[in-house]
Amino acid sequence: MGAPAGPHRPGGRPLSTDQGTDLRADCTRCAALCCVVPAFSRGADFAISKRAETPCPNLAADDRCGVHDRLRPLGFPGCVVYDCFGAGQHTTQVLFPGLDRRDAGQLHQVATVFPVVRALHELRWLLTAARALDLPADLRAEVADADERVAALTRRTPEELRGLSVDAERAAVNPLLTRASTHARRSVRRPRDLRGADLAGATLAGADLRGASLRGAVLLGADLRRADLRLADVTGADTRGADLSGADLRGTLFLTGAQLEAARGDAGTRLGSDVVRPAHWVRPA
Repeated sequence: MGAPAGPHRPGGRPLSTDQGTDLRADCTRCAALCCVVPAFSRGADFAISKRAETPCPNLAADDRCGVHDRLRPLGFPGCVVYDCFGAGQHTTQVLFPGLDRRDAGQLHQVATVFPVVRALHELRWLLTAARALDLPADLRAEVADADERVAALTRRTPEELRGLSVDAERAAVNPLLTRASTHARRSVRRPRDLRGADLAGATLAGADLRGASLRGAVLLGADLRRADLRLADVTGADTRGADLSGADLRGTLFLTGAQLEAARGDAGTRLGSDVVRPAHWVRPA
C-alpha cells in the first residue's frame, strides 16, 4: 500500500484540500505500516493472502509499493482505497521514533497500537468535517471539545493506547456527529432514513437521496447513476463498486476519499470544488 513517491497515495486523499495535514496519509514519513501490519485474504479486494505483521511481497526495500501504479489491474483495489488518516506517520514518528519494523518484537508492539491510532484519527477526521459545517454555537463547541479530547488520546503512551476502548470512543462521538448531520440536513423535507440499509446491487439510478441518512449503508455495486446525493450523510457507507456516474455529490456529508476511490464515477459526477476526483474515474481502471 505504500506509495512510490509523494506525500499522498490515491486512497489517502482527504475530502477537502484544507483538511489538517496530520489527518492525511504521508507515506514518506511512515514505515509502510499499512503494507505490513494488517492481514488480508485473497478475494475481490486482494489478489493474494497475507499474514498479519508480515510485509506484502510487493513492498520494496525502500518501503514503497513496487506495483503502486498497477494495483487495480493486478487485483489489489483494497490497497488503493485504504486510508490510515495520518495514523501511519503518527505511529512511526511520534509513538515509535526510530522504528525498525524488521525487529519482530518491536513490530508486534506497533501492530497492537496502530489500529487504535487509526480509529482515533478517523474519528478526528469526521469531527473535523463536522466542525466545518454551519452549526449552532453550542453544538460547534461540543464538537470542538470532542475533537480536542480525541486528539489528546492520540498523544498517550503506547501502553495507554493499547488499553483504550475504541468502541467506547466511537459511542461517545457518534451522537455528536449525528446531531451535526441532522442540523446540516435540516433544509431537506422528509429525508429518507436508510441507516444501515442493505442496498448491495440496488437500482437507484436517478434517485432523489438529498439529505438521506446512509450511515453504515451497504452500497456495494449499487447503481447510483445520476442520483442526487446532496447533503446525504454517508458516514461509514460501503461504496465499493457503486456506480456514481453523473451523480451529484456536492455537499455530501462525511464523504471520504476512500469512499470515492472505492466507487466508480466519471467526468460527469458532480463534486465539490475542493474534492479530488479519483484518477480512475476519467481513465480506464
